[in-house]
Amino acid sequence: MPISVDIDVMLARRKMSVGELADRVGITPANLAVLKNGRAKAVRFATLAALCEVLECQPGDLLRWEVEHTEGE
Repeated sequence: MPISVDIDVMLARRKMSVGELADRVGITPANLAVLKNGRAKAVRFATLAALCEVLECQPGDLLRWEVEHTEGE
């Protein structure tokens, strides 16, 4: 997946735990872990907005696109 999730970076900057973020956003720690570890296939805009509100950041602070390299490149 060429989209990387940088929730860990923002958590460290805000000195916040995964559990606290999950509580404040209103999602389970397990679902936050799926998103945080890049295993999510989608994210609702409402969840992204809540993450940005709690972390006081922009969506681009949490998500970034990376070029995917195929074998042989």
